[in-house]
Amino acid sequence: MRIVIFLFLCFGLNSFSQNKLEDYIKIGLQNNEIVKQHNFNINKSIWALKEAKSLFYPTTSLNANYTIADGGRTIDIPIGDLLNPVYNTLNQMTNSNAFPTLENQSVLINPNNFYDAKIHTTMPLLNYEIIYNKRIKTYQSELQKVELDIYKRELVKEIKVAYYKYIQSTEAISIYETALQLTLENQRVNQSLFKNEKINRTAVLRSDNEVKRIAAKLEEAKQNSKNAQAYFNFLINQKLDTKIEIDKDNIPVPVGFDLENTKAREELSQLKTASEINTTLSKLTQSYWFPKLSGFIDLGFQDFDFEVNKQSRYYFGGVALEWNIFSGNRNKYKVRQIEEDEKSINSQTDNVKQQLLLQYEVYRNNLLSKIEIYKSEKNQNLAAKKYNDDVSKLYKEGQVIYIEVLDAQNQYINSLLNSNIAFYETWIAYAELERANATYTINF
Repeated sequence: MRIVIFLFLCFGLNSFSQNKLEDYIKIGLQNNEIVKQHNFNINKSIWALKEAKSLFYPTTSLNANYTIADGGRTIDIPIGDLLNPVYNTLNQMTNSNAFPTLENQSVLINPNNFYDAKIHTTMPLLNYEIIYNKRIKTYQSELQKVELDIYKRELVKEIKVAYYKYIQSTEAISIYETALQLTLENQRVNQSLFKNEKINRTAVLRSDNEVKRIAAKLEEAKQNSKNAQAYFNFLINQKLDTKIEIDKDNIPVPVGFDLENTKAREELSQLKTASEINTTLSKLTQSYWFPKLSGFIDLGFQDFDFEVNKQSRYYFGGVALEWNIFSGNRNKYKVRQIEEDEKSINSQTDNVKQQLLLQYEVYRNNLLSKIEIYKSEKNQNLAAKKYNDDVSKLYKEGQVIYIEVLDAQNQYINSLLNSNIAFYETWIAYAELERANATYTINF
């Protein structure tokens, strides 16, 4: 089911182009400081994901050490006790001293004047902790992107609202300028009638005060416009006094919208990603029950007195197994905590769905109401203009008093202001509905 809303904006009010607004939205999304900060966080999460992926690759390092030692524990080797009897027998048999007498040896456990230089390489062969950690980093990166999309969508709405309010303020200036011209004309007419002794001085004083009042309102409208201009430029990160371009040649018409399209909201994607992270955390915790297997190899040289030869070279490799058998049920309790978090996320998701539907209904009804208010104000504007023209003509003919002129003039000015407000309030309501329905396409 679809509801198509059409705003008939051809009643004489100045219109504006959505193309200029789209350009400003693009500038805002590119220049806004909060968007830049979110991009920094996204870049950080991407680097964190690459870091997690790098854990699957081998790690290679160069390790070297040189030791000197003296004293401490020793290993006694009874070489003399073992070989001297044999050597003596051989000397007797050969009638020579070719086999010397050997002393028992005492070797330091700590090697003295010894070096060991090697390239040490390790690589995980089976490690579920690394696998699930990579998945979590992937989801966290996606979460950062969703948070950026949420802010961008909110920023688009704020830019649109600020843009409409700025144009609304400029239209208010035009209306008060028109009102000032009317009051100045009334002042001129009253002064002429007073000189011709057709009215008393009270009407002249009243018209003078009315000129001052409208002039003050005009100045207030100009200041409000400057504030609206400053806020709009703040949103798109431009100098606060930068001129805002408005093309009033085209008349935009809002397009239709779905009756219920809140499923496209990024807030639901955010909660879904949070649930996936929580599920992966549960698997990560349960993975502590699985063994970890890794391999290693050392290629290097070691010898005394910095000797380097064939005997100095060596390699040493193997595999290492780590299996957590008992940890006091810590992992079991962590899993229970994660399960409670999952229940909380599911409950929060249901609540957010209802909130989004409620928000959509409120903004949709608000838009429909604004459209009817605008139509009503537009009709009143036409009637007030005719009434003001008629009363002004009668006043010049001396058929009505000045109080009636002021009343007709104020009705006309107020109707212009109210129709102006209603016109742009309709667009503001549409921007809010567009935000609630997530229908704006963000391409930047």
